[in-house]
Amino acid sequence: MSKDYYKVLGVEKGASEEEIKKAFRRLAHEHHPDKATGNTDKFKEINEAYQVLGDKQKKAQYDQFGQTFDGAGPGGFGGGAGGFNNQGFNINMDDLGDIFGGFGDIFGFGGQRGEKRSKRGRDLEVKITIGFLDAVFGCDKEIKIKKYANCDDCKGSGVPAGAKVTTCEVCKGSGHVMTVQRTMLGAIQMQSVCQACGGEGKQASDHCKGCRGTGRVEKNTSIEVKIPAGINNSETIRLSGQGEVGPKGAPAGDLYLHIFYENDKRWQRDNYNIHSQLNIKLSQAILGDNVQVETVDGPVTLKVPEGTASGAVIALRGSGVPKLRGGGRGDHLVNIFVEIPKKLSRKQRELVESLRKENL
Repeated sequence: MSKDYYKVLGVEKGASEEEIKKAFRRLAHEHHPDKATGNTDKFKEINEAYQVLGDKQKKAQYDQFGQTFDGAGPGGFGGGAGGFNNQGFNINMDDLGDIFGGFGDIFGFGGQRGEKRSKRGRDLEVKITIGFLDAVFGCDKEIKIKKYANCDDCKGSGVPAGAKVTTCEVCKGSGHVMTVQRTMLGAIQMQSVCQACGGEGKQASDHCKGCRGTGRVEKNTSIEVKIPAGINNSETIRLSGQGEVGPKGAPAGDLYLHIFYENDKRWQRDNYNIHSQLNIKLSQAILGDNVQVETVDGPVTLKVPEGTASGAVIALRGSGVPKLRGGGRGDHLVNIFVEIPKKLSRKQRELVESLRKENL
C-alpha cells in the first residue's frame, strides 16, 4: 500500500514549502533515534517523506502520479529516489543543522561542503553616559575600550614573515574531513573539522611569537563616535566591525553602545518634547506679563496671557529636541504654576479685600 507523505508529515496537500520544512524539523527532532522517545522506523519514514515533498520536482511528480513515478524503484521513492535503501540513507544536512544544533559539528549538518571555518570576532557592549544637552544636539565622543585587535607583527595572519604556508595535506585545503560510520540507521557520512589545520585548510611552518599564532592581541583602543542629535535614553548605536577581531584574520564583531544621558534640573524630557516649570506671581497671572524662560537654545521671552491659571501649559513650538531621523523638532512645554502668598502685608490685604468686593 502506497504511503501518503502528506499524512506522514502531518500537513495538508496544499502546504507551502516553509510549512513542510517546519513539520519535518519538528517530527525529526521528536523521533530522532538518539532521543529517549526516538523511533528509528518513524524517523526513516519522516525523512523519506521529506526527501520527496521537500524537493520541488519530486513533489510535483508525487502530486501527479502518487508514490510510483518514473525513476522510482520497486519501493517507490524509498528506493532510487533519494530515500532509504539497503546501504543507508541520505539526509538534507542544511535542514537538520537547525534542528540538532551541536550535532552539526559531528555530522556536518551546518554549512556548505567545502566551506572553511572563519570564526567571527566577539561582539562588545559598552554603556556610556552623556550630558543632557549632548543628547539633545548630538556630540562627538571618544570611547576607550580594551579588546582583541590584529597583531601588528603578523598583521593578523598568525604567521611571521618568511614562514612557509602550504595546503593542508590531510583535508586538501577544504578545512574538514569526511568519514563514513555505520550506525543502527545505516551508513552515515559525517563531516568534522580537520584537526591538522584547525579548519583553515592550510598549515604554516612557524607561528608568530607576538600573538602565539592566533593573529590577535589585546589592545587599549580609542574609537571616535558621533552621537546623533535627538538620541534618547537606553537607545543603542551599532558600530559594525568595531568589536573584537576573530582569530587569524577572521572578521571582527560589532560594538554596541548603550546611550544614557544625565538629568538636568531645569528640564524634563519626554521623547522629543521638553517640559519645564515656570512660577509666576498672582498679579502676573491676572494681568499677564512677559517672562524670561530658559530653553535648550538659551533664554527666550515668553508672553503669559492675562488670566492664566495655575496648571496651564504654554507651548514654544519647535524649541524641543531634534527628531532623530529628521522632520523638525519637538516642543518646549512650559507648565505654569501660580504662586499664592501665604502672608500678606496690610496694604496687600486691603487690595485683595477691595478685589473681593468687586467679585474678583
